[in-house]
This record gives sequence, structure tokens and C-alpha cells, in this order.
Amino acid sequence: MHKSIVTAARALTAVATGFAVTGVVVPAQPASAALSDVPADCSVSTAAYRSDGQRLTYVYSGGQTSTKAYANDILSWVPTAHQQIGASGDDTSFRSTEYAAHPTDGRLYKLSRQGELVDGEWRIMSFSSGHFAIGFANTRILASASPYLYRVAGSSLYRYTETYVNDVFTLSPPVQLASTGWDTVNTLTYERSGGTGSAAVDVLIGTKTNGELKEWRINRATPTTITSKVLRASGWAPFTSLSTGYCDAHPNGRPLLGITAAGAASVHFDANKTDGVGTDIKGGSLGSLGWTEKAYGQ
Repeated sequence: MHKSIVTAARALTAVATGFAVTGVVVPAQPASAALSDVPADCSVSTAAYRSDGQRLTYVYSGGQTSTKAYANDILSWVPTAHQQIGASGDDTSFRSTEYAAHPTDGRLYKLSRQGELVDGEWRIMSFSSGHFAIGFANTRILASASPYLYRVAGSSLYRYTETYVNDVFTLSPPVQLASTGWDTVNTLTYERSGGTGSAAVDVLIGTKTNGELKEWRINRATPTTITSKVLRASGWAPFTSLSTGYCDAHPNGRPLLGITAAGAASVHFDANKTDGVGTDIKGGSLGSLGWTEKAYGQ
């Protein structure tokens, strides 16, 4: 199920990277610092929100960086955590569904957006934001591995199961997977699932305050069984957002886009995303891009 969502999300990213709203978008800039290490066919992006509620998309694609924004794409509050859960699109329209944690009311919201290309300009034609679940106060991170949703709050890691109750899509009560140590995790995003039966796992990647780039493997059947590997031991502490993307001609690899609170970014390429080894990860800083708005790993 998640694989189809990822495919749809890639279609939406392709739409997002191609067009901009005049007067709102920061022009594309070259990313020469890391071009030699990241293949030109790689793309990665993440959502962000300005303090006035305008949604942005920070993009690294084909060696270029850009910021995209669409007319009418405004939320009246800035989420503490955000995660796309479904998307589809083509050259003239897209739909996207996302989770967003509210900063003050303790609720999780489901956002639904529909965009269309009108007279050469992308606009959000339909937008809805509805209460979806309670008990999400102090949420720092959301990571979707459908049918599971992972949440980091304080020092704890939780998992929810997406399910249908009386034909209504909902989330199960939370299962606390760990109660200590997760306050040192800066970023966390779902990468892939693997294995079968009792050995099936969700693989998540993230950064820690001690500088580590780390991979966690969470057993789906017994989710309190968590193993981890340190991919890189230092250098990753500054990133408050980490996203993974895809490479058309390098399907076994992945680009990693890290963004700091100060608005600088780095892009790296992992030639083998499934080997649990970080020595082959190459790349570097893109410099200060002014990406200072609240960004979320995807």
C-alpha cells in the first residue's frame, strides 16, 4: 500500500518542481557544492510553512534548488509536525492528503488539497482541514509507514494503526514503543519496509543531537523490538529537517536533503539505500539558501 503512495507522491513532486506562483516563489539557484556527488537524475523535496501559514515546498532537483508556493495554499496555523500520506497528479492537476499536528489544541488534523494549473499558474482550488484524532499534544515528528503512523513526542516513540471503524477511516489508540531516548532524535522519516511475516520491519532514517545519522528497524509484529545502525557518527546534528527522495536512473540509491534552522541545506547521495552502511554516502553543503521556515522531513 505504501509503495503506491510513494509513487503517487513522486508524481506530485514532479508537478511541484515544474511551476511556480509569480511573486511568491524564490527563484531556482545552482547547487554546485554537491553536484559532483549527487547524480543529476535525483530529486528530493520537503514541505514547509511560513509563519503567516503560507505553505512552501523546498526542492533539490537536477542540481538546482528552488522554493515553490501556490496561490490559496494557506493554513491558519503552523504545524509542529507534518506528513504526507497520499498524493496523485499529472501536468495539470494534483491531489494531496496530509497529517498535521496542531501547536496548541493537541489534535491531529487531516489536510486535503487539490491544485490545478490555470493560465500557466498553479492554484489550490480546494482545501480542507478537519480534526482527525486527539492526544497529539507536543508532537515533534510524524512518519507514515502505512498502515502505521509513527510519532515522536518528548522522549517517547509511539505507533498508531490506520484502520476503518464502521467504514470511517481512523487511527487506533497509540502503542508506546519506547519511553526514553527519543528526545535526542532531531529528525525521523520513513524509508522503506522489508522482510515478511514475523520478520517484517519498517525502516526509518533520522538524525540525532549527538551528530549521528541513524537507521532504525521496527518489527511490525512486535514493534517494541527496535534495532538500529549508525550510518554516520558525526556531522548531522544541525539538521532540523531530513528528507529522502528518488533517482530515476539510480533506483537503488537515494538523495538525502538536510535543512538547518538557520536556512542552510546539504544534499547527499547514498548509492545503496538498503545496505545499512553509511560509508558510501557522499555530498555536501549547498550553503545558505534562506530556507528558514518550519520544514518537515518527508
